[in-house]
Amino acid sequence: MKNIAFLLAIASLITACSTSTKESTEEKEVVNADFQSIIDSSLIKGSILIFDANKSTYYSNDFKWAKKGFIPASTFKIANSINALENEIVENDSSMFYWDGEPKFLKSWEQDMNFYQAYQRSCVPCYQEIARKTGADKMHATLDKIGYPGMIFDSTNVDDFWLEGDSKISQYEQIIFLRRLANKELPISEHSYDIMNKIMVLKETENYTLYGKTGWAVQNENNIGWFVGFAKTKGNTYFLATNVAPTEALNIDDFVRLRMEVCLKALEGLISNASEK
Repeated sequence: MKNIAFLLAIASLITACSTSTKESTEEKEVVNADFQSIIDSSLIKGSILIFDANKSTYYSNDFKWAKKGFIPASTFKIANSINALENEIVENDSSMFYWDGEPKFLKSWEQDMNFYQAYQRSCVPCYQEIARKTGADKMHATLDKIGYPGMIFDSTNVDDFWLEGDSKISQYEQIIFLRRLANKELPISEHSYDIMNKIMVLKETENYTLYGKTGWAVQNENNIGWFVGFAKTKGNTYFLATNVAPTEALNIDDFVRLRMEVCLKALEGLISNASEK
């Protein structure tokens, strides 16, 4: 009887431990009122979504918004950069794109530039060139391989489906993809990972290194603003996806900086709170 009781006690302990482990690894959602204050004070509307890898917790001011799909705009340059590397359209961050001499939307695009510069300057013509060289069939195959969802296109719009049309991705889907990228869980080469880690760095501070991409599209006269990425600290990684739109009170020129600015304010608040505990 003593042996039976002992075995039952051990079984109970194992069950309790496994249940505790399962609960500790479940991803949680926590509403953060500070995020909404940041949004409101910036005269915009929308959602900031941040995933704290150490705590397995999503923070947001609006989870319903964060689960809606929007056209990815230039945030798609992350996936398209992987496509360019994996399909050997570019060799490395020094691979060149040559200006055709025609006027472009931005003056900064009216020059020859390398792959690193094309990403950093968000050069739409450069990435359209990549898409055309890839072709619709190979682009579909690559996006399926890396698990980038929601893109709708064929050979007639392979060079602008991320800017207009029916393609959609949510903030949650952006973060899921970024987590797999940052954790090296995508089925891509080590070389592709190395180059992505170079071109995606946007900012380095004492507290974190920021990797990411902004995006902006206009559909049906509605502005769609994005910032997605991840921030590596000494002991943690935070994954970021902000989707916002301007209110009527906002000067639209300010919308350019606010897409990323509001996200970084939210991030820095989380990092500060974590360091105080």
